[in-house]
Amino acid sequence: MTLPGLITRIRRNHGLEHATVHVLSRRHSRLAVVGRSDWNGFTLYGPLDTIAVNRAADEALQRLRQGGSNLAVHPRCGTVLATTGLLTGLAAFLAITLDSSGSPRRFRWEVIPIAVLAATVAAILAQPLGLLLQERYTVSGDPGSLEIKQISRYSLGNLTVHRIETTQ
Repeated sequence: MTLPGLITRIRRNHGLEHATVHVLSRRHSRLAVVGRSDWNGFTLYGPLDTIAVNRAADEALQRLRQGGSNLAVHPRCGTVLATTGLLTGLAAFLAITLDSSGSPRRFRWEVIPIAVLAATVAAILAQPLGLLLQERYTVSGDPGSLEIKQISRYSLGNLTVHRIETTQ
């Protein structure tokens, strides 16, 4: 398989993972689940019923096929978290280390409020930017020939894990 083909598979599985979590979230208001996608499917970690996961994955795939590509983007995705972490860290670093002319400065406690403000503004801007990056680069709302092959459940200690395998 070529690298572009592999990336397409991961993006489609990532989109189906998000769509499945959206469907599950609508049915379970206090859903606490983490997902991870790869080229063969995705894994959900959290206290979920296997029948509910199966139904949600099937519905999610159907809705993506019917044009519900908005389901592929999720506000709590790692892409948004990584974008927020990167931008807030960089904003705080620059606020602390550079003066208003862009020249390096020695650390002084007085710059902490400026760093906090810079990080806060960066966090606010990171949300829409992270969603945009997610939509363009890390997920696909077009499932193409994606099919759910199998859903299996297992436990890691007290943690319930569901593996959703796909074919394309």
